[in-house]
Formats: sequence, structure tokens, C-alpha cells
Amino acid sequence: MNTRRRIKQTKSLSERLADEAARCREEARALAPGRRREMLLRRARQDEMAVQIEDWLRSPGLRAPT
Repeated sequence: MNTRRRIKQTKSLSERLADEAARCREEARALAPGRRREMLLRRARQDEMAVQIEDWLRSPGLRAPT
């Protein structure tokens, strides 16, 4: 049976997603228009949206439905 490798994260999820989005945008900036560039820009938008959703979920004003 294989054991899972456990990794202690040093950055928060939001920081990792923001870093990934910035890396994707930087890589896309160096490419000519095409499929690879569009995929990188899509990934960057998804990462940025995930950061916004996580911030919204962690906001103190959010309440459970009653």
C-alpha cells in the first residue's frame, strides 16, 4: 500500500494561488497569441477567482443560512 506524501505548506492557499496566477500571466505575456497562451490566461483568471471566493468565504460578515 502506498503512503501519501505529506507536505507542510509555508504559504496560505491565497498566496499560492496569487503566485500561480502571476506566473501564468507572466508566461502568457512571453507567448504569441495561440492556444497555449489562452490556456495560461484562463488558468490565471481561475486562480484569481478562487482567491476572491476564498476571501469571501473567510470574511467575518458571512453567516450560515438559517
